[in-house]
Amino acid sequence: MLRLSLFFVAGFLAVPFFHQPVLGVLHALAVVPFAPFNLTPTAPLGVPSLLSASFWGGVWAVVMLLVLRWDAHKPQPWIKALLFGGIALTTVALLVVFPLKGMGVDPAQLPGRFLIGFLLNATWGVGTLILARTLLPR
Repeated sequence: MLRLSLFFVAGFLAVPFFHQPVLGVLHALAVVPFAPFNLTPTAPLGVPSLLSASFWGGVWAVVMLLVLRWDAHKPQPWIKALLFGGIALTTVALLVVFPLKGMGVDPAQLPGRFLIGFLLNATWGVGTLILARTLLPR
């Protein structure tokens, strides 16, 4: 249980320390129109957007731990974490989360949105492993 909790914390912290800085770079380059570290309340609970994203980062970190069967005593699965974050999280965001938020799925925008999501979520995946390795006892 401690292991799952620490992995949740790693995924939670990977959002503000890895995902959001990359979003900031993409925003500064005018690739995305929205700035990082958004504190706008989200529906239905009114939780700040950054906190909501961090919570889901923690949940996805536990899923990633279970899927990858990550072990602190074995070599790190960096490529698997990068691909898990980049592909799994981006696919869920584009096909489930965006439609639920009324954003829809425009096939013409799908490749660009997938690439942006891949960059953000792959960074989260690798960041989660870095933080998990730091937090988990040897």
